[in-house]
Amino acid sequence: MPISEMQLTKRQLLGGVAAATATLAVFSTAQAAVEMPKPDGDVDMAAVLKPGELPEMALGKQDAPVTIVEYMSMTCPHCAHFHTTTFDEIKKKYVDAGKVRFIIREFPFDPRAAAAFMLARCNPSKPEELSTAEQYFPMVAMLFKQQQTWAAADDGRGALLQMSKLAGFTEDSFTKCLTNQKLLDQVNATRERGSKEFGVNATPTFLINGKRYSGDMTVDTMSALIDSLL
Repeated sequence: MPISEMQLTKRQLLGGVAAATATLAVFSTAQAAVEMPKPDGDVDMAAVLKPGELPEMALGKQDAPVTIVEYMSMTCPHCAHFHTTTFDEIKKKYVDAGKVRFIIREFPFDPRAAAAFMLARCNPSKPEELSTAEQYFPMVAMLFKQQQTWAAADDGRGALLQMSKLAGFTEDSFTKCLTNQKLLDQVNATRERGSKEFGVNATPTFLINGKRYSGDMTVDTMSALIDSLL
Protein backbone atom coordinates (compact mmCIF):
# COMPACT_ATOMS: atom_id res chain seq x y z
CA MET A 1 0.00 0.00 0.00
CA PRO A 2 1.43 3.41 -0.96
CA ILE A 3 2.46 5.67 1.89
CA SER A 4 0.01 8.30 0.67
CA GLU A 5 -2.90 5.91 1.28
CA MET A 6 -1.64 5.06 4.76
CA GLN A 7 -1.39 8.64 5.90
CA LEU A 8 -4.30 10.21 7.76
CA THR A 9 -5.21 13.79 7.18
CA LYS A 10 -5.11 16.10 10.19
CA ARG A 11 -8.89 16.46 9.98
CA GLN A 12 -9.42 12.67 9.98
CA LEU A 13 -7.05 12.24 12.89
CA LEU A 14 -8.65 14.97 14.97
CA GLY A 15 -12.08 13.66 14.06
CA GLY A 16 -11.14 10.20 15.27
CA VAL A 17 -9.73 11.56 18.53
CA ALA A 18 -12.87 13.64 19.10
CA ALA A 19 -15.12 10.65 18.46
CA ALA A 20 -13.10 8.47 20.82
CA THR A 21 -13.15 11.18 23.48
CA ALA A 22 -16.90 11.60 23.16
CA THR A 23 -17.43 7.85 23.42
CA LEU A 24 -15.23 7.69 26.51
CA ALA A 25 -17.09 10.61 28.09
CA VAL A 26 -20.45 8.93 27.52
CA PHE A 27 -19.13 5.67 28.91
CA SER A 28 -17.63 7.41 31.95
CA THR A 29 -20.90 9.28 32.60
CA ALA A 30 -22.87 6.06 32.38
CA GLN A 31 -20.44 4.37 34.75
CA ALA A 32 -20.70 7.26 37.22
CA ALA A 33 -24.50 7.25 37.02
CA VAL A 34 -24.76 3.60 38.04
CA GLU A 35 -21.91 3.51 40.54
CA MET A 36 -23.16 1.68 43.62
CA PRO A 37 -22.22 2.64 47.17
CA LYS A 38 -20.68 -0.10 49.26
CA PRO A 39 -22.38 -1.04 52.54
CA ASP A 40 -20.34 -0.99 55.72
CA GLY A 41 -22.42 -3.59 57.53
CA ASP A 42 -25.63 -5.57 57.82
CA VAL A 43 -28.65 -4.78 59.98
CA ASP A 44 -31.77 -6.70 60.93
CA MET A 45 -34.54 -4.63 59.35
CA ALA A 46 -37.20 -6.35 61.46
CA ALA A 47 -35.40 -5.03 64.54
CA VAL A 48 -34.80 -1.64 62.92
CA LEU A 49 -38.50 -1.20 62.24
CA LYS A 50 -39.68 -2.03 65.75
CA PRO A 51 -41.28 1.01 67.47
CA GLY A 52 -38.93 3.28 69.36
CA GLU A 53 -39.31 6.04 71.92
CA LEU A 54 -40.92 8.42 69.42
CA PRO A 55 -43.53 7.90 66.70
CA GLU A 56 -41.94 7.10 63.36
CA MET A 57 -41.56 10.01 60.98
CA ALA A 58 -42.14 8.31 57.65
CA LEU A 59 -43.20 9.06 54.10
CA GLY A 60 -44.41 6.48 51.61
CA LYS A 61 -46.34 3.23 51.56
CA GLN A 62 -45.77 0.95 54.52
CA ASP A 63 -45.45 -2.06 52.20
CA ALA A 64 -43.07 -0.38 49.73
CA PRO A 65 -40.41 -2.81 48.44
CA VAL A 66 -37.56 -0.59 49.66
CA THR A 67 -37.32 0.92 53.14
CA ILE A 68 -34.78 3.64 53.88
CA VAL A 69 -34.12 4.71 57.48
CA GLU A 70 -31.90 7.76 57.72
CA TYR A 71 -30.16 8.67 60.97
CA MET A 72 -29.14 12.32 60.79
CA SER A 73 -28.05 15.33 62.82
CA MET A 74 -29.57 18.75 62.19
CA THR A 75 -26.17 20.47 62.48
CA CYS A 76 -24.44 18.01 60.11
CA PRO A 77 -23.50 19.77 56.82
CA HIS A 78 -23.50 16.47 54.90
CA CYS A 79 -27.05 15.80 56.08
CA ALA A 80 -28.09 19.29 55.00
CA HIS A 81 -26.49 18.73 51.60
CA PHE A 82 -28.37 15.45 51.13
CA HIS A 83 -31.71 17.00 52.07
CA THR A 84 -31.27 20.09 49.92
CA THR A 85 -29.90 18.34 46.82
CA THR A 86 -31.04 14.68 46.84
CA PHE A 87 -34.04 14.07 49.09
CA ASP A 88 -36.74 15.89 47.10
CA GLU A 89 -35.81 14.14 43.87
CA ILE A 90 -35.77 10.71 45.56
CA LYS A 91 -39.16 11.50 47.08
CA LYS A 92 -40.62 12.34 43.66
CA LYS A 93 -39.05 9.37 41.87
CA TYR A 94 -39.58 6.66 44.44
CA VAL A 95 -41.51 7.63 47.58
CA ASP A 96 -44.44 9.25 45.78
CA ALA A 97 -44.45 6.34 43.30
CA GLY A 98 -44.94 3.80 46.08
CA LYS A 99 -41.52 2.19 45.68
CA VAL A 100 -39.78 3.55 48.80
CA ARG A 101 -40.76 4.19 52.39
CA PHE A 102 -38.45 6.86 53.84
CA ILE A 103 -38.01 7.24 57.60
CA ILE A 104 -36.06 9.93 59.44
CA ARG A 105 -34.58 9.28 62.87
CA GLU A 106 -32.81 11.70 65.19
CA PHE A 107 -29.07 11.36 65.83
CA PRO A 108 -28.03 14.73 67.31
CA PHE A 109 -24.30 15.26 67.84
CA ASP A 110 -24.67 18.41 69.94
CA PRO A 111 -27.24 20.33 72.04
CA ARG A 112 -28.16 22.67 69.19
CA ALA A 113 -29.00 19.74 66.93
CA ALA A 114 -31.10 18.21 69.73
CA ALA A 115 -32.96 21.53 70.13
CA ALA A 116 -33.68 21.66 66.39
CA PHE A 117 -35.05 18.13 66.49
CA MET A 118 -37.24 18.97 69.47
CA LEU A 119 -38.72 21.91 67.58
CA ALA A 120 -39.42 19.66 64.60
CA ARG A 121 -41.12 17.18 66.93
CA CYS A 122 -43.36 19.79 68.61
CA ASN A 123 -46.72 20.95 67.35
CA PRO A 124 -46.14 24.74 67.01
CA SER A 125 -49.57 25.70 68.31
CA LYS A 126 -49.71 22.99 71.00
CA PRO A 127 -46.09 22.33 72.03
CA GLU A 128 -47.14 19.75 74.60
CA GLU A 129 -48.27 17.60 71.66
CA LEU A 130 -46.06 15.92 69.08
CA SER A 131 -46.04 17.09 65.49
CA THR A 132 -47.34 15.08 62.56
CA ALA A 133 -45.23 14.01 59.58
CA GLU A 134 -46.91 16.81 57.63
CA GLN A 135 -45.44 19.29 60.13
CA TYR A 136 -42.14 17.51 60.80
CA PHE A 137 -40.75 17.13 57.28
CA PRO A 138 -41.27 20.78 56.21
CA MET A 139 -39.67 21.97 59.48
CA VAL A 140 -36.66 19.75 58.91
CA ALA A 141 -36.39 20.97 55.31
CA MET A 142 -36.51 24.62 56.38
CA LEU A 143 -33.89 24.14 59.10
CA PHE A 144 -31.55 22.37 56.69
CA LYS A 145 -31.93 25.05 54.03
CA GLN A 146 -31.14 27.71 56.64
CA GLN A 147 -28.57 25.64 58.54
CA GLN A 148 -25.75 28.18 58.21
CA THR A 149 -28.03 30.86 59.67
CA TRP A 150 -28.69 29.14 63.00
CA ALA A 151 -26.24 26.27 63.48
CA ALA A 152 -23.15 28.48 63.82
CA ALA A 153 -24.84 31.62 65.16
CA ASP A 154 -23.41 33.21 68.31
CA ASP A 155 -26.94 33.37 69.71
CA GLY A 156 -28.22 29.92 68.85
CA ARG A 157 -31.45 30.29 70.78
CA GLY A 158 -32.31 33.58 69.11
CA ALA A 159 -31.54 32.22 65.65
CA LEU A 160 -33.66 29.12 66.22
CA LEU A 161 -36.48 31.25 67.57
CA GLN A 162 -36.55 33.30 64.39
CA MET A 163 -36.58 30.14 62.27
CA SER A 164 -39.32 28.63 64.43
CA LYS A 165 -41.58 31.65 64.10
CA LEU A 166 -41.67 30.98 60.36
CA ALA A 167 -43.17 27.57 61.21
CA GLY A 168 -45.84 29.04 63.47
CA PHE A 169 -44.15 29.00 66.88
CA THR A 170 -44.55 31.85 69.34
CA GLU A 171 -41.86 32.63 71.87
CA ASP A 172 -44.02 30.91 74.50
CA SER A 173 -44.57 27.70 72.49
CA PHE A 174 -40.88 27.73 71.50
CA THR A 175 -39.81 27.87 75.15
CA LYS A 176 -42.29 25.19 76.23
CA CYS A 177 -41.02 22.88 73.52
CA LEU A 178 -37.36 23.29 74.40
CA THR A 179 -37.98 22.80 78.14
CA ASN A 180 -39.79 19.48 77.59
CA GLN A 181 -37.37 17.13 79.34
CA LYS A 182 -39.32 14.02 78.31
CA LEU A 183 -39.00 14.96 74.63
CA LEU A 184 -35.27 15.62 75.01
CA ASP A 185 -34.87 12.21 76.65
CA GLN A 186 -36.77 10.58 73.78
CA VAL A 187 -34.61 12.28 71.15
CA ASN A 188 -31.46 11.15 72.95
CA ALA A 189 -32.86 7.62 73.34
CA THR A 190 -33.40 7.48 69.58
CA ARG A 191 -29.75 8.35 69.05
CA GLU A 192 -28.56 5.79 71.61
CA ARG A 193 -30.65 3.05 70.05
CA GLY A 194 -29.21 3.78 66.61
CA SER A 195 -25.69 3.65 67.99
CA LYS A 196 -25.97 0.59 70.20
CA GLU A 197 -28.32 -1.59 68.16
CA PHE A 198 -27.55 -0.69 64.54
CA GLY A 199 -23.95 0.52 64.56
CA VAL A 200 -24.67 4.12 63.61
CA ASN A 201 -21.65 6.31 64.40
CA ALA A 202 -21.76 8.98 61.70
CA THR A 203 -24.32 11.08 59.88
CA PRO A 204 -25.99 10.66 57.58
CA THR A 205 -26.28 6.89 57.92
CA PHE A 206 -28.84 5.01 55.83
CA LEU A 207 -30.26 1.60 56.72
CA ILE A 208 -31.62 0.21 53.47
CA ASN A 209 -33.17 -3.25 53.16
CA GLY A 210 -30.77 -4.84 55.62
CA LYS A 211 -27.59 -2.94 54.73
CA ARG A 212 -25.96 0.06 56.42
CA TYR A 213 -24.48 2.86 54.31
CA SER A 214 -22.59 5.85 55.71
CA GLY A 215 -22.25 9.23 54.05
CA ASP A 216 -24.05 11.60 51.72
CA MET A 217 -25.45 10.26 48.43
CA THR A 218 -26.22 11.96 45.14
CA VAL A 219 -29.51 11.42 43.34
CA ASP A 220 -27.79 9.14 40.81
CA THR A 221 -26.06 7.06 43.47
CA MET A 222 -29.15 6.54 45.61
CA SER A 223 -31.27 5.90 42.51
CA ALA A 224 -28.86 3.18 41.36
CA LEU A 225 -29.02 1.57 44.78
CA ILE A 226 -32.82 1.70 44.94
CA ASP A 227 -33.17 0.40 41.37
CA SER A 228 -30.99 -2.59 42.25
CA LEU A 229 -33.50 -3.53 44.97
CA LEU A 230 -36.66 -3.22 42.91
